[in-house]
Parts: sequence; C-alpha cells; structure tokens
Amino acid sequence: MSVKFDVIKELTWRGMLNQVTDEKMGEFLMAKPRTIYTGFDPTADSLHVGHLVAIMNLRRFQKAGHRPIPLVGGATGMIGDPSGRSDERNLLTEDQVRHNVECIKKQLSRFVDFESKENGAILVNNYDWMKDYSFLNFLRDIGKMFQVNVMMTKDSVKSRLESENGLSYTEFSYMLLQSYDFVHLCREYGCEIQAGGSDQWGNITAGIDLARRMLGVQLYGFTSKLLLKSDGKKMGKSESGALWLDPNRTSPYQFYQYWVNVDDADIENAFKFFTDMTEEEAAALIAEHRDHLGQRVLQKQVAKELTLITHGESGLAAAEKATAIFFGAAIEDLSDAELTSVFSDVPSKEFSREQLDHCEIGLLDAFVLSGLAKTKSDARRAVQQGGAYVNNKQVTDVNKILSAADLASETVVVLRSGKKRYALLKFV
Repeated sequence: MSVKFDVIKELTWRGMLNQVTDEKMGEFLMAKPRTIYTGFDPTADSLHVGHLVAIMNLRRFQKAGHRPIPLVGGATGMIGDPSGRSDERNLLTEDQVRHNVECIKKQLSRFVDFESKENGAILVNNYDWMKDYSFLNFLRDIGKMFQVNVMMTKDSVKSRLESENGLSYTEFSYMLLQSYDFVHLCREYGCEIQAGGSDQWGNITAGIDLARRMLGVQLYGFTSKLLLKSDGKKMGKSESGALWLDPNRTSPYQFYQYWVNVDDADIENAFKFFTDMTEEEAAALIAEHRDHLGQRVLQKQVAKELTLITHGESGLAAAEKATAIFFGAAIEDLSDAELTSVFSDVPSKEFSREQLDHCEIGLLDAFVLSGLAKTKSDARRAVQQGGAYVNNKQVTDVNKILSAADLASETVVVLRSGKKRYALLKFV
C-alpha cells in the first residue's frame, strides 16, 4: 500500500498541528506507510468530545495509508497522568479498566477501521505488557534511563510541583510508563510516531529519548492543538457536563444540537478539525458561512458529519427527527428515552396510568396541571385561538379528554402552547 497524501500538510491547513519533533516529518511520512499511536486513558466507559482531536488524527493517518494504533492505558490508567491536572486522578480497579477498554473499542471502531488487511487499526492495552513486569526489573531496565533533573523540567511535572496539591511518586512515575509504551510498540509493531494533545509533549519526547537509548532508533512525535472556544475555554462541555460519545450518556439529539448551537465565532475551527471535506470544499463552505451568518451553515455540516460518524445513520436520523419535532413536526414513533432527550429541559408532570386509561384528565386540566396555563379559562382561550397542541397536532376541541391514544411514546404525552412552550405528561 502506498501513501495517499501528505497528512502533515493536511493537519497544517486544518490548524490542528501544534509541535513536531522533526521539521522533516512530512517527508518521513511520505516515504512509505508508517505506524502511529495515540493513548487514551480508560478513566470512564466512554470517550468524550475532548478525545475527538486525537481520534480524528488517527482517522486521517489511516486514510493517508498509515496504520493507527489506539492504545488504551489499562496500566497507566491505574496510575493517572498528571499532565493538565491540578490534582491526582482517582485510581481504577482492574475490572473497571477492563470494562472501560471494551466500551472504548466499540466507539473507536466508528472512526477507524480495525478490519482492513492493509492498514487496519490495532487496539492495544498497555496493561498486557506491564502486568507481569516486576518493580525491580522495571527500575533496572527503564528507571536507570531517566535523569530526575531532566524529568523535573517537563511541564507536566513542573506545573504540579508548583501547585498546592504537589505531585505523588505514583504520578511522577507515569512518564516512565508512557515512554516505555513507545519503546514496546516500536519493538512489537514497528511503530515510529506518537501523537498527543499539547499537554503530552514532555511524555512524547521522553519516549523518543528512551527508544534511542534502548533500541538505537529514531522515533517521531507531534502534538495537536486543543479545540478551544474564542474565550479560551475547551469546547465540548454542555450545561450538563461533558459531551460523551456514548448515546446512553449523551443522546444523538443532544450531541447533534450541541454542534448546531456552537457560536459563529467558534465553529470554523471545529469545522476544519472534524469534517472530512477537502481544503477546497472547506474554503467554499466557510465563505458561504461568512456570507450568511445566522444560517449556521458550518454548524449544520459539523453536526451532520460528526453525528453520522459517532452514532451511525440511525443516530443521525433520530437526531434530525428530534430537531424537527422541537420545531413543530408531528410527534410519533418515538420512545420515552428519545422524547425525554428532546425535551430534557421541559417541565413535566407525572400521573398514574389508570387516570389516562379511565379518561380522567381533560385537555384544559392538563394545561393547568402542566403549568402551560394559569387557569382553565386561560387554557380554553389557548384552544379557541388555535394555540393548543397535543404531540404537536393542533387541538380545537375544548372538551377533549386525554386517552391512551394520545400517547406519543410508551408513557408520554407532549403538550404545547403557542410556538415553543412545551410540557410533558408522564403516565406511569
């Protein structure tokens, strides 16, 4: 298999490249297909948007003809990387790590191809080669290669030593473990490149130094820029917390809507980072976006492409359907979970299922009980003026009684007053 394009040039025009260990790395990569790895901490059973830059790097390298190795840090995850942290991470058990690794591979398989015979991705877990490495042997083989005074100059160490919480010996040893990962992957898989976020520079260069000492080889590395908003904060945080790639943590609709609602000032970087458009196609769409601010041209493209990759065609279809529902489309054929996701910030009121089956709740009462109307007179006026909806279908009968036929999902009826005031009735 030959190299299809200059991936360093690709990352450069996308604005993703931060630091490289060798200015001629582009030539090195164009000479023949190489193997690259990036590490992921299994601190949860799902990756999140903060991991997407690293994931897209591996995706682009594979598209260029190189082999990606996602490394899940079963061993290093039990230690905790001090990089970018002001305090120590919670240490995980072996069972927690094993479960998280299995979940993460499923998510990564949507972004990189593990099946290709030519350059299929290889998922590795550094616990596999560290679990039987004795402490004494590790100190003799690896520890002697590191000078403490050099380690103290690394930003990940220096910043923590200067912090209020300090740095434990456990975390201090993290650099040795990650450095040895690079050596092991070079020896076992011919891996020659390590990529990481801007906070990983010290760990990457330490791994290159260790490989030169132990194997007598020249390895390479680069870091990518973090995806930041115009105010300097990391992108990918919603009001409810991290934006996860697991649909059970962040629904496809919530994921899709996050990107649709990114500010115009912040979307261009996300667009270049996360879509597969060529430089020429991207330039044309950016120009269109700038000419039509407010139409969210780039936001919609990012939302569509990322949701499709992350959640598949069914996830994208569900997200688009849910979006249409929030803007007035008829509500049907949805589950409780999907409706709850769409209307997560909408007031809800719970009733017994018997009240619905026995037709005990009238529409006017429902509007009052749900808070959409202060009195039955207000509710009656809303119906008479054409502003009352059940499951986004207009209701004109002031005497309507709710029944099981009005359920939009297993247990939910959606009420709407006017254009955008919603409430949920849950019958359980």
